[in-house]
Amino acid sequence: MHSVGQGSAAGSAGTRPWRRVYRWTLLILVLAVLLFAGGFWWFVRQMPVVEAAPSRNADGIVVLTGGALRISDALELLASGHGQRLLISGVNRMTRPYEIARLVPEHQRWFSCCVDLDHSATNTIGNAIETRRWVEERRFKSLIVVTANYHMPRAMAELEHELPGVALVPYAVVSDRIRIENWWDNPSTARLLILEYLKYIVARSRMVLPHSVA
Repeated sequence: MHSVGQGSAAGSAGTRPWRRVYRWTLLILVLAVLLFAGGFWWFVRQMPVVEAAPSRNADGIVVLTGGALRISDALELLASGHGQRLLISGVNRMTRPYEIARLVPEHQRWFSCCVDLDHSATNTIGNAIETRRWVEERRFKSLIVVTANYHMPRAMAELEHELPGVALVPYAVVSDRIRIENWWDNPSTARLLILEYLKYIVARSRMVLPHSVA
């Protein structure tokens, strides 16, 4: 009887470390889920749901391609005097200025004097790098950033990283097809926002980790 009791006690003691590991693992997973959910809530809450005029004028305007509305809105800003010059970043290598101008006939005249096309950028990181080169070449000190509202947080993060000394003014383009205020009712919008949030986390991590390692 005495030996059986000792065996049971030893077995019970052996399982205790595993129970602690299980509890700590479960706690970490719960905290990670809460942190992700809280970050996602903040991420979505900062996205504009209606378009608003820029808070100020700037030296230049950059529009990150991805939709016809973005280019049209950027040209409207240029025509109304919000900036001196416009960069359209991420244009297909085969696209020429006159092809874009035909899509916005009311603004064709600006292409002959005040619009530049960037054919190099293929993603948001590339947009930021090419925009930095364009801004530095013209010695601009302020910039209006035009892109979709769901893309704005990541775009601003990349541009702030490349242009720490330049004042950035966001102009978020809002599409009727993507209703952020009711994202939970639309699976495709929910997927888009979650994917964009994951890309934002990766972008922020990439900016911080190299400095931490160094």
